[in-house]
Amino acid sequence: MHLKKLSINKIPFLILILILFCLIALSIGPTKIDIFTTCKILLSQIPGWEQLLPENVKESQITIILKIRLPRIILAALVGMALATVGASFQGIFKNPMADPYIIGISSGAALGAAIAIVTNLSFILGSLATSLMAFLTGLLSIFVVYNLARDGNRVPIHNLLLAGVALSAFMSAMMSLLMVINSKEMSQIVFWLLGSFSLSNWSQVLVATPIILSGIVGLIFFARELNLMIFGENTAQHLGVNTEQTKIIILIIGTLTVATAVSISGTIGFVGLIVPHTIRLLVGPNHKILLPVSAIAGGIFMVLTDTIARSLLNGTEIPVGIITALCGAPFFIYLLKKRKMIS
Repeated sequence: MHLKKLSINKIPFLILILILFCLIALSIGPTKIDIFTTCKILLSQIPGWEQLLPENVKESQITIILKIRLPRIILAALVGMALATVGASFQGIFKNPMADPYIIGISSGAALGAAIAIVTNLSFILGSLATSLMAFLTGLLSIFVVYNLARDGNRVPIHNLLLAGVALSAFMSAMMSLLMVINSKEMSQIVFWLLGSFSLSNWSQVLVATPIILSGIVGLIFFARELNLMIFGENTAQHLGVNTEQTKIIILIIGTLTVATAVSISGTIGFVGLIVPHTIRLLVGPNHKILLPVSAIAGGIFMVLTDTIARSLLNGTEIPVGIITALCGAPFFIYLLKKRKMIS
């Protein structure tokens, strides 16, 4: 009980840390803008607070903060929150701490859609959101196919779902590789998207993604009680009043919509949905009422931090953020596992 109360009390503090990381990230980049000037630029956008804008601030600095960095950082936080929350939920329903949001084919489906959009030049028809839209639609299509392949009458056994996801992922990855071989000119563009990036972030994406991702996170947190009961087995959960099949379907649908939205924005960024919820579970325990919101905040912090490193580590060259998440996440994950083993 003490751990639960302590963790709940820390959630507002974690939100403040996330906001602080976002403010620091706003001030970091090729163009140096100190954090106090950054805060004044942001506050000056509030009606009636225009006088806070310093007279010596250049128009270019305002543009960099409001039109380039701010939408990027908001999207990075949203994507991190989405992947971490869905990862924690999927680890719960699969009862597997190594499960992540991409385990049932969402990632490979979205990647194939993005590759199709790139090689067919759909941007001429659908505009700048062509790649994101195709990734979103094919991500949803992949989970629809996986679900129907795994269904056994009115039930969807977890092992069937995992096997169908692995099979479909392999097939779609092969299709995407074939597209890359046939369209070698676009290969570098496809590879860069696959490694994950927020370099093309804009306010249109923020307006579309924010309600979907936040609604998905809230929806998953709503099922925290059911996830807690399903840890003890589906039969036990059913005896305690949980409709396990309906719960699995709803969580899968919400998780798929949330991850497909995230992937359509950033590309396929690995490790966040695995390392963050697993790490938070080691720190706060398996109670999803605490685990899900804390994972969401920690995922946002982790993604903002790694994206800031990705765009500022090398002057003039942006590193795909997926590389940074793997480089940062893998050693830390190994350290936590080793530490837990030593404690036990």
